[in-house]
Amino acid sequence: MSSPGDEAAEPGTCPPVELEAIGEEIISVTVGATVPTGFEQTAAEEVKEKIGVDARISKDRGRIYFPITTDKLFQVHLLKSVDNLFVVVEEYDHYQFKDSKEETLEELQQLASKLPWTNALQVWKLNRALKKKKGHRRGGKAKPNGEASESAVADTDEQEQHPGATADEGLTKTDSVPESGACEPDTQKAAPEAKLIKFRVTCNRAGDKHSFSSNEAARDFGGAVQEFFQWKADMTKFDIEVLLNIHNVEVVIGIALTEESLHRRNISHFGPTTLRSTLCYGMLRLCKPQPADIILDPMCGTGAIPLEGAIEFNSSFYIAGDNNDMAVNRTVNNVCHIQKRRADKGSTPGLPIDTVQWDLCKLPIKTSSVDIIITDMPFGKRMGSRKKNWDLYPSCLREMARVCRPGSGKAILLTQDKKCFAKAISRMGGLWRKQHTVWVNVGGLHAGVYLLKRTGGLIGQTPEDVYESRGLVNAQGDEMDNKEPS
Repeated sequence: MSSPGDEAAEPGTCPPVELEAIGEEIISVTVGATVPTGFEQTAAEEVKEKIGVDARISKDRGRIYFPITTDKLFQVHLLKSVDNLFVVVEEYDHYQFKDSKEETLEELQQLASKLPWTNALQVWKLNRALKKKKGHRRGGKAKPNGEASESAVADTDEQEQHPGATADEGLTKTDSVPESGACEPDTQKAAPEAKLIKFRVTCNRAGDKHSFSSNEAARDFGGAVQEFFQWKADMTKFDIEVLLNIHNVEVVIGIALTEESLHRRNISHFGPTTLRSTLCYGMLRLCKPQPADIILDPMCGTGAIPLEGAIEFNSSFYIAGDNNDMAVNRTVNNVCHIQKRRADKGSTPGLPIDTVQWDLCKLPIKTSSVDIIITDMPFGKRMGSRKKNWDLYPSCLREMARVCRPGSGKAILLTQDKKCFAKAISRMGGLWRKQHTVWVNVGGLHAGVYLLKRTGGLIGQTPEDVYESRGLVNAQGDEMDNKEPS
């Protein structure tokens, strides 16, 4: 960590950032990664497992940091639990913001010329060389909420809400481009023979004690970066994206290493509630699939969860099903898309996955034959309704208990309808035991990933079943008494 007063470059002098050949020298840097909120520990465990270094979980939920040397840079792109990657230029764990907005913004402008840019830019160049696909970043259209807006200086104010939820300020092209033109290129000063680097600054801010907006911070900091490097601002076809992350008093400046979120890796046919592949991976790691496990997703939607499992945990077999024919078709198309992509690369196209259309409450599955059930249950917002969930949740939990192996089976269920889910579990008569809950942010909604253990209780022999069977017998007896003799 550093203090704002540390200087790493003489103000007004730019370090060499031309696109020259990358040297052989190996340097060590800190890489930051955004991860699904709630699965920070899971991501840290993956980093330790695949890269062999310890990751630090940020105070700002949804981010981790870990050291890496440039000779292992390619390994960070193999991580499956991270959404976006960036190399850290500098970080301050307790930045002393000035009292007034004007003083704070002026200090941010001065900060641009004092940062140690050299190593981060070397890593950016190396990362650029590692990429197989060349050309401009995808741009020109507004991206989904939570990603950088179509702007030379993007604004994503994140006001603190309940754990796992953030709110982004809306942006328009008009209010995000600096009126002063501080980030506009100075074409007269640029050397005609040098390649002009294009950039944009994206500011992500969380906390309600700041005297400035993220738009103002990005505008002024971006203007200083442009003046220092003589880069050209471009909102869509940029070469470098500079990140200014502010969380209360924690400030991190970085350079993006990913063009688009890594969670967009498997799905080609999206539905109304398609889960991010990174969130699916986190759920799968939570249930720890073992070789030869039968894993069931009874409400698969577009198949994001079983497809991620079939690729990353391919020693198990996955059954994906849904009652909606459009959802089943999307799953089939997504599986075919991955198989074709694997065949084009010369890999074995086959995947351990099958797709079925069925009634969730009457699964065509043998009793006690499934090891793991993992699914995204309807929240009652985009799909289904809260009212229907009061009937759906108990029915599907009982059917899941029937097909899941007693004593060893488990279920990983994602839902935002926490009250309905808790009531449904209490009505299961001890068939399920809740072991762990991970609170996550799904599209701005505070949801829970519940890890349930299937107990040894047998269907029809729990106290709840006995109670219901007695009620049924009594009801049938009353019905017979009320019948008139023929």
